[in-house]
Amino acid sequence: MAIAQTLSRIGANFIALLHTRAELATVELEEEALRYFSYLLLTQVAMFCFALSLLLAVLLLVVLYWDDHRITVLLTLIVLFAGCGAYVGLQIRERYRHKPHLLGTTLIELARDIDALKPSS
Repeated sequence: MAIAQTLSRIGANFIALLHTRAELATVELEEEALRYFSYLLLTQVAMFCFALSLLLAVLLLVVLYWDDHRITVLLTLIVLFAGCGAYVGLQIRERYRHKPHLLGTTLIELARDIDALKPSS
């Protein structure tokens, strides 16, 4: 009877271990999904800024032959929005380069579990 109880406890511990690791994997997948959503949002902001700077560049060409004061204002706005788009684009690239590996923590924990379950020599 003691052997059956021991095997039952080992089985329950193994299932609890798998459950914990599955929860960890789920949390990491959710974090990755949120990270990719932020990349998408920041990309859209950068695209909007570049599109606005292009629109202002076209307006600058249209007004190029009008009053001199409009040119300075439009040129300033073009540089401002292009700079904003470039900054956001660089931030996206930097965040993407330094993002954590998918399921990295889960894989580390599984490796620790395997080491702990190996018989000691």
